[in-house]
Amino acid sequence: MMGEEVARSQATQDEVPQVPPTPGPGLPAQAVSGSGQAMVEVDPTETAPRSGRSGPGGGNGGSGSQVQNLLKGGAGRNVGLVIALVLLCIVGIVTAGDRFASTANVLTILRLAAVIGVVSIGMTFVITGGGIDLSVGAIVALASVWATTLATQQMAADFHWIFMVSTALLVGAACGLVNGLLVAYGKIVPFIATLAMLAGARGLAEILSDRRTQIISVNSFVDFFGGSVLGVPVLVWMFVLVAAAGWVLLNRTTFGRRTFAVGGNAEAARLAGIKVQRHTVALYVLLGLCCGIAAVMLMARTTTGSSTHGGLYELDAIAAVVIGGTLLSGGRGTIVGTVFGVLIFTTLNNVFTLNNLSISAQSVAKGLIIVIAVLLQQRLAARAT
Repeated sequence: MMGEEVARSQATQDEVPQVPPTPGPGLPAQAVSGSGQAMVEVDPTETAPRSGRSGPGGGNGGSGSQVQNLLKGGAGRNVGLVIALVLLCIVGIVTAGDRFASTANVLTILRLAAVIGVVSIGMTFVITGGGIDLSVGAIVALASVWATTLATQQMAADFHWIFMVSTALLVGAACGLVNGLLVAYGKIVPFIATLAMLAGARGLAEILSDRRTQIISVNSFVDFFGGSVLGVPVLVWMFVLVAAAGWVLLNRTTFGRRTFAVGGNAEAARLAGIKVQRHTVALYVLLGLCCGIAAVMLMARTTTGSSTHGGLYELDAIAAVVIGGTLLSGGRGTIVGTVFGVLIFTTLNNVFTLNNLSISAQSVAKGLIIVIAVLLQQRLAARAT
């Protein structure tokens, strides 16, 4: 009897399924294999790190990591540009003394930086959007010539000097529109399309002016743009306004966000609903308008319109944009960095001139600075990846 009861009890236990324990809060996790009888325990001490701690100091990363992240971003790049500008000023003071540190020389630097600075602001948008423009100098020349023809100046004298300004802006915008259409809808590489515009615009400027320098006879135009406000030249105020408007447009508007998106990945931007071709055309038109403004400023500074205006402006603008931290491949741009880049190159040219160094030496220095800046960009991009 007892043997039969023991046998039935054992059979009943065999029929009850063995349910493996499930890990719960505070319990070690278990890996179950087969029927559930072979189980391997995981060491309960091996837990994931808490999200609130990222280092031995606890907290949210510590002040050290926050400073490192700040220096790796745009603020860090701007600090480096400020340091470079200060070092250049120190070199200028040491080598040229009062000739460099005088108020008149500082205003000269700002006046020279204003013209190329306006072009560089427009170039920042185009390069951030994944393009490039080699024709900016030729567009400036064509706009200055067209706005200073005898017919244009006569109409400006009869009505208002605003007619000359409007002509320069319209010529610049038209050239930018042609560049944008060739790149966006003609599917021509920006390098080739703008190179063709460089040759065409410069040639047309020579035809219109007959290769002669056209003197501005509208005194009201020269008086207005050649004057000063609060002791600062009007040209410098124009540069400040264009830079401020460019910063707002790039960083605080939908247009700016679309520019970053198109430059970062044009196909992804298209799939996201952005009209990439239309936006590309708008970027080149914007740069053309900046070239028109620069032409007006150059006309006021030199009181002339000439087919030789804007020589090597494309080199200076691209160099300032790259030094400022804008990626040549597109997708990242900074107006503040571009402004510092313009000031650095203009100050460098001024130091070279005051020390009687040749223009050839200035060009060599610019080339070296551009190469170093691009190499640093590539290295930083590789680290970020």
